[in-house]
Amino acid sequence: MVKRLIVATLIIALSATTIAITTATAGEVLHQVSTIDALLAGLYDGVIPVSKLKQQGDFGIGTFDSLDGEMIVVDGQVLRVSADGRARVVADNETTPFASVTHFDAEQQLQLPADTTLTSLKTLIAKTGLSPNLFHAFHLKGSFNSVATRSVPRQVKPYTPLVEVVKSQPLFNFEQVEGVMVGFYCPAYVKGINVPGYHLHFLTADHSAGGHVLSFSTNQVTLEIDTLPRFDLQLPMTQQFAQVDLKRDRQHELKKVEQ
Repeated sequence: MVKRLIVATLIIALSATTIAITTATAGEVLHQVSTIDALLAGLYDGVIPVSKLKQQGDFGIGTFDSLDGEMIVVDGQVLRVSADGRARVVADNETTPFASVTHFDAEQQLQLPADTTLTSLKTLIAKTGLSPNLFHAFHLKGSFNSVATRSVPRQVKPYTPLVEVVKSQPLFNFEQVEGVMVGFYCPAYVKGINVPGYHLHFLTADHSAGGHVLSFSTNQVTLEIDTLPRFDLQLPMTQQFAQVDLKRDRQHELKKVEQ
């Protein structure tokens, strides 16, 4: 059963102009369901249906009710990478406890050098002049020398914290693979709300497999960037969210989860 739908919305409007950035239009918004710290604390019950999420964006990442796999939203399709590593399109009535989506509209395009890794990608992007204080959506498409991903298995109540769940996470390795990566850069000041820094999910070109990106090396990959000047945070109106301890600093847990 879908939990009480989110009725609290916080919109933070941000605007800035920096060298080498194309100013985003007012309609470009990063829509987010719940907070990363709530997910880390074990709030895995879905609060918004996929049908609603698709209205808010055609591109993004997240997870599903009961932490059942990794979510990838690309070209308007919402897919789940399950604990077996397989990707499948999900039904509109499935729900999510945490997700970030936008209507992707590329403003910059770069051809990445061969053998670009996640670490060198961060360095390359920093040199483009993108502001670290704005949100950015990233779409990588092409051939990869290697990609390492993970997923998470469906949980049953009573839920355990995410840092415990990932201790037994299934890992997947891809070699010489075609595919796409979708995800976001979030500023440091959203600590506790979203993942500061880079958060990417991978999907093979045939939409058969993927997961949360741990590492990669590119072959021939194009990077598209969309800067997002608005942030829409939709909070769950549930008893669990109302009572969970969100004062605690969970950054050490997040670091373990994202590795």
